Amino acid sequence: MRIRRNFTDKCVVVTGAAGGMGLAFARRFGQAGARVAMLDVQAAAVEAAAGQLALEGIDVLPLACDVSDPGSVVAAMDRVLDRFGGVDVLINNAGISARAAFEQTRLAVFHRVMGINFFGALYATKAALGSLKRRKGLIVTISSLAGFSPLLGRTAYAASKHALHGLFDSLRSELRGTGVGVLVVCPGFTATNIGTSALDGDGSITRHPQSTVGRPARPDEVAEQVFQAARKNKRRLVLTPVGRLTRLVNTLSPRLYEFLMARSVRSELER
Repeated sequence: MRIRRNFTDKCVVVTGAAGGMGLAFARRFGQAGARVAMLDVQAAAVEAAAGQLALEGIDVLPLACDVSDPGSVVAAMDRVLDRFGGVDVLINNAGISARAAFEQTRLAVFHRVMGINFFGALYATKAALGSLKRRKGLIVTISSLAGFSPLLGRTAYAASKHALHGLFDSLRSELRGTGVGVLVVCPGFTATNIGTSALDGDGSITRHPQSTVGRPARPDEVAEQVFQAARKNKRRLVLTPVGRLTRLVNTLSPRLYEFLMARSVRSELER
């Protein structure tokens, strides 16, 4: 029987919390009575975001943290433990995107994307796991539809998200019986700045507009669905009708999915 989680007076750690979905997660769990540690590489931005939530009556701890640096992650998690005594929920949200053809993408871009999207989640989970096990907590990892399907022009991004599935689906099996839950979330297109701050093949910010399918979700909409899935202790959450259709078509007919996907996003690679 699936347990129901209560987040009142629990400690929730959110990476990439200065804006977008990260800020929305911090706000939603804080509204449920959680104490929230907000980690972000942008120190001033996360301080300002935490200030907003504090005015709303949420107990917050803003921390500057570069999730691609294991030392920075350990230091931040130590601060969280000192302030809140432990970690009940870890939301691995920090991420970056890249849009360019594989042939035109420098190796440094692959390293940068993997460093944040994959290793950032790995480092944070390693640093918090002891406390999560003691508290029978929950790990929430924000993946993408690109975590289970191919995506033209996003080899670095898709590779990092596929890697997250391999890591956290396997970790879930290792944690079986410990009381620690693992939820992998696959949002669709969401109205955040990850698309506008995506890297080009040379590592600069891309000037090419992002293609989208359907109406991009609002961060607060995603946060509400993730909150409800976390409360119900779910294992996976695929968001939006487009996302669920993507998963179905890619499973039943990978060739058809590849054709449809390539037709919809090929314009992103035009120079």
